[in-house]
Amino acid sequence: MTDGSTTRWKRILLKLSGEAFAGGKPFGLDGPTLSRIADDVVDARENLGVEVAIVVGGGNIWRGISGAEGGIDRAQADYMGMLATVMNALALQDALEQKDVPTRVQSAIAMPQVAEEYIRRKAIRHLEKDRVVIFAAGTGNPFFTTDTTAALRAVEIEAEILLKGTHGSVDGIYTADPKTNPDAEKIDNLSYLDVLNRDLRVMDSTAITHCMENEMPIVVFNLMEEGNLRNLLCGQSIGTLVS
Repeated sequence: MTDGSTTRWKRILLKLSGEAFAGGKPFGLDGPTLSRIADDVVDARENLGVEVAIVVGGGNIWRGISGAEGGIDRAQADYMGMLATVMNALALQDALEQKDVPTRVQSAIAMPQVAEEYIRRKAIRHLEKDRVVIFAAGTGNPFFTTDTTAALRAVEIEAEILLKGTHGSVDGIYTADPKTNPDAEKIDNLSYLDVLNRDLRVMDSTAITHCMENEMPIVVFNLMEEGNLRNLLCGQSIGTLVS
C-alpha cells in the first residue's frame, strides 16, 4: 500500500558497500545499521511502490585486493571476496524478512543451499511480484568489482537508475577527497566522460563505461543520512547525478 507520494523511478538498483554494513565498526556486521538500511528498503517498497534490487559488497569482511597484497593469488582472493558478499546478502535478507518483506538472494556462484542461482528473467519476475532481490557473489568472475556488478545487473534487469549509497559523511561526488581536502567542492551533475576524464573514482571505470554505453544514470548519495533515499526517490536533488 503506497502513501500517495509520487516517485521518479519504478525500478531501482541500489548498490551498497560492505563497509556500510559495519556501521561505525572497522569490520563485521552491525545489527542496528542493517535494520536501518532495511527500514529504508521497506519504505521504498511498501510506501512508495518502488521495485528494489540490491547489489552488496563485501569489504567489511574481505577485500580481494588487500588479500592479494598479502600474498594470496589475486583470483583466489577475489573469490574469497565474493563469498563475503554472500554473507552480507544473507544478513540483509534476514533483516528484511524480519520486517515481513519477501526477499530473494541470487548468487552468481552456485550455492543452492543458501541462495538461488542468478537468472536474469527470474530476477525480473521476482521484482514484478514485489519481492526484493539481492544480488551476491559479484559477477562470479575475479578481477571485477561489485561496482561493475551493479552496473551490469542494473542494465540486465532494466532498472531506471543505479543508486550508489555511500556511507560516512560523503554525500556525493567532490572535486577532491573531502576527507583530506577542505577545499573540495560537491558537484551536483556530471557526465560519464567527466567522471572518467577527471579520474574521480566514485566507481571503477568499467562500471562507468558500461553505464555510459547503456545510458544508465547513476546517483551517488549518502544512504546513511535518514530520509535520503525517500527524498531522492520523491524527486529531491540529493547527491550527485551522473548521466
